[in-house]
Amino acid sequence: MTARRPTRIDVHLHLSRWWKDLPRTGYRPDLDYTPTGLLAEMDRNGIDYGVVIQLFEAPSVREGLEEGWRTRDAGGGRLLPITTVDPTKGEEEVRVAIALWEEDPTIRGVKLYPGYQKFYPHDRRVEPILEFARRRRLPVLVHQGDTLEPDGLVKYARPIELDEVAVRWRDIPFVLCHLGNPWIDEAAEVVYKNENVYTDTSGLLAHPSAPLFGRMVEQARHRLENAIVGVGRPERFLYGSDWPLEELRVAVGLIESLDLPPRDRELILGENARRLYRLPEPAARPAHPS
Repeated sequence: MTARRPTRIDVHLHLSRWWKDLPRTGYRPDLDYTPTGLLAEMDRNGIDYGVVIQLFEAPSVREGLEEGWRTRDAGGGRLLPITTVDPTKGEEEVRVAIALWEEDPTIRGVKLYPGYQKFYPHDRRVEPILEFARRRRLPVLVHQGDTLEPDGLVKYARPIELDEVAVRWRDIPFVLCHLGNPWIDEAAEVVYKNENVYTDTSGLLAHPSAPLFGRMVEQARHRLENAIVGVGRPERFLYGSDWPLEELRVAVGLIESLDLPPRDRELILGENARRLYRLPEPAARPAHPS
């Protein structure tokens, strides 16, 4: 007899040569920050697929895409590329980006970085990007909450700012990244209200060197449980780590520690994302005799 193994998918990974100051910001200074290193860490934690999000620091959309292609190819089908563009750079920048995306059938979604690039998610300059996502039936990921860079402006990244977009674009699935941390209650309301909004669990923890890191993990568990209970729909929550900021072991452990039925934890760890990204089920494995 065989049993289908629950899928595990990390929906929030970054793997880019433009990542800033990896020795300081990575969860450890000797991190193997390569596709090989990422896949090995995924294997150690039973993760089947990883959603790799392009950074906005790429010098051009094309260079960002090309980096994504290399990561995708190195991942052997396990690393799914998410692209991005800065709408504040003007209509031509967005037009060029969309023209390139149209030629790439492997793109799995588009990421927006409002707090970093200083625009609201409901800015009209974003609409051509949303039109593309709707046409291709792709999720739109939106950075919400705190920014890693002090120069970011978090007023653009409040979860409530996504509500208007979700209402106007009901046929696009949105992922409210980082559960809007620190505005977790506000993010939960946006998810509760809008059937087309998901949220991910990435970015809830500071660097592991933080003096109160152990207490921070416990606090994150309680806040995440409260959000899931408040929304009442565990199928709208997606496991994510924000690697290399967060160790996969710790990020997975946070979900495994939730005081929820095992089936709900399985949904969050991968089944929800598998449906969102339309991925195949993992291969069956021999069932243990009862």
